[in-house]
Amino acid sequence: MLREHWLIGRTLLANYGGPTLAVSILEPGIARIRFAPTGAFSPHRSWSPVPSDNAFEQPPVTVTATRAGAVEISSDRLTVRVEREAGRVTALDRTTRQVLLSDGPHGGPAWDPDSGAATWTRRMPPDEHYFGLGERTGPLDKRGRRHTFWNTDRYEEQGPGTDEMYKAIPFYLAMNGSGRCHGVYFNNTYRTVFDLTDQQGERLVVEADRGELDQYVIAGPRPGDVVERYTALTGRMPLPPRWALGYHHTRWGYETESRVREVAARLRADGIPTDALYIDIEALDEHRNFTWDRKRFPDPAGLVRDLEEQGFKAVLVIDVGIKYQPEGGYDIFTEGAERGYFLCEGDHLLLRYVWPGLCAFPDFLREDVRDWWGSWHDELLAMGIRGFVNDMNEPSMRDRPILDPEARRVDPPPDTPHGPPWERTTHAEVHNVYANAENLATSKAMERVRPDERSLLLSRAGFAGVQRHAASWTGDNASYWEHLEMSIPQLLNLGLCGVAFAGADIGGFYADAGPELLARWYQLGAFYPLARANDAKGCSDQEPWVWGERIEAVCRRALELRYRLLPYLYTVFEEAARTGAPVLRPLLYHYGDDEAARLRHDQALLGADLMVAPVLWPGRTAREVYLPDGRWYDLRSGEVADGRTHVLADAPLDGEIPVYARGGSIIPFGPVQRWVDERRLDPLTLRVFPDSHDGAQGRLYEDDGISRTGASSTTRYDYRDGTVTGRRSGDFAPARRGVRVQVHGRAERGLDEDSENWEMPI
Repeated sequence: MLREHWLIGRTLLANYGGPTLAVSILEPGIARIRFAPTGAFSPHRSWSPVPSDNAFEQPPVTVTATRAGAVEISSDRLTVRVEREAGRVTALDRTTRQVLLSDGPHGGPAWDPDSGAATWTRRMPPDEHYFGLGERTGPLDKRGRRHTFWNTDRYEEQGPGTDEMYKAIPFYLAMNGSGRCHGVYFNNTYRTVFDLTDQQGERLVVEADRGELDQYVIAGPRPGDVVERYTALTGRMPLPPRWALGYHHTRWGYETESRVREVAARLRADGIPTDALYIDIEALDEHRNFTWDRKRFPDPAGLVRDLEEQGFKAVLVIDVGIKYQPEGGYDIFTEGAERGYFLCEGDHLLLRYVWPGLCAFPDFLREDVRDWWGSWHDELLAMGIRGFVNDMNEPSMRDRPILDPEARRVDPPPDTPHGPPWERTTHAEVHNVYANAENLATSKAMERVRPDERSLLLSRAGFAGVQRHAASWTGDNASYWEHLEMSIPQLLNLGLCGVAFAGADIGGFYADAGPELLARWYQLGAFYPLARANDAKGCSDQEPWVWGERIEAVCRRALELRYRLLPYLYTVFEEAARTGAPVLRPLLYHYGDDEAARLRHDQALLGADLMVAPVLWPGRTAREVYLPDGRWYDLRSGEVADGRTHVLADAPLDGEIPVYARGGSIIPFGPVQRWVDERRLDPLTLRVFPDSHDGAQGRLYEDDGISRTGASSTTRYDYRDGTVTGRRSGDFAPARRGVRVQVHGRAERGLDEDSENWEMPI
């Protein structure tokens, strides 16, 4: 029963005889609702994915009591009503009159005072669908399943029904039958669960092993509104270097320097557009981080230099486990052990098995450890390494040698201490943010060594906010058609969770990809935000050429289209870095009021103006495509159709998959390149796709492609009354170039772009 309430600053506190509810409206569209069973709220943590409340300019609020004994805190945009009994709440959007969430008469918080476990139960309206929740496998809509948030290495275990995955992101975007949205982020880093399985009572249950029930309720009503506000909380992707948008080629299994050189030469000789080549742990001496096997890789600096001269950026894989070598001879272990930088259990180092054998693990929750870890990257960066992959950082470990058939995946004991003395905590609380802390260490090192240059960092694991410092991929997928299909909802849901720069391993990491699957995966993977192929040691080769000239031509053509689209893609990435918008978007992102589009999992939008409809099953030479509202142009044939409708699109293996341009868009294309040339976008081709009123608009973002800060420009294009205009703003001046304009159904025109503003009658 509500005993008393009071306002401290702009936070409403409601006392239920010890247990206490705190409600703050942090900005017009975000409310924070916290429940502490003991009445004592936890302090803000340095490693929290969200800033402290003091970082927000909280809007003016009013507090009123209702006749029924409830209390309401309101801003101009939101109202949160605190009920008289049991700490139940209702959150409303005052501008749309939408109930964002309601605990109903039987919900609210509950807890076990002995174990510390707690739950929060609320209504789950029958017409509401749930998206996000990280990289979950299975369908796009996550209703009907329990979703556990605990970073887990799915070594050869990933499948359509997998629960815990590499990244734990306890955020969902809820959309009702009319397309209106809200979001909820559960700010608890312990093992937590969203239970969406209740079919009869329509109850959604949030569970936490320990810690506070701390929820951020985020208003819409559009998906873009929710994602923009959510990423304002948890951070946004920094704009990557332009080369990182090219094709990345890697394999766990290139065991010699000569083999890497052979692959690089073949990629160039066969005209496969490629910008990044990865060096995996086979290059290391006994798999030990920050070493080289000089027998198999005798000249790593020369290799990196030669790759750079051929247009390849070298990216190196780093694992978190440091080989236990007490007899000496491995400086990073000796130094870390002497300084007390590794995790301990009791009076001894925490030791578990990873690829080097028995390993110790750094305590990345400590700033001094992060700085030390980062310093070990200096020599690699000086050598010319342009990016890193933080792998096995869930953290992944085994109870016996990793290749032992009896080896079991294990975690550190829950009470393993982490962090500095003034912020001491346990592994149970920080397991999910361990990778985020490692990523912070690596990104700071890259920025320190190359302060003026954007670099690339990939992370397999992460928690909410992982996008602040790293791009990601969906881990150890397999060469199955089912994995090709499930990669789309995985990446779409990651994008809704703020992880805009992500991909799935093209071709599948484990098992063996046949020719048709490999070709179809390259056709789809060319549209992933991160276009990276990967293949595991012991599996069959999966380079584009392994199945002969026909399949190689399909893979090459798919990548060539990606490179031609780089001006558009880079512009979409800039939008993602600025607003948090996904690069790859579900149709619901722009067409949520369309029931046929809302749950579509086998199509995706690349930005707002392109729609991809890949072939996901063997033996298909055509596929059904849903066209949402508006006019759509087949990018291959120019055929035009008006939505809302279904069409049968040809999709022969030797061609290109169906891609559609939105009517009303102007899409910038560049020339085919074998790797990204930062200096030249010539010619620039503007393809104009008029809407039903014969109008179109487009945008092109440009900078030098590499600097962390510096000049940039945005050119806005407009097509009206048979004339295309270009208006550039900003300080970046691109090199003089030719511009070709192709308006659908009209002759192509060209000009030399030698001014910021121009007009061209068509």
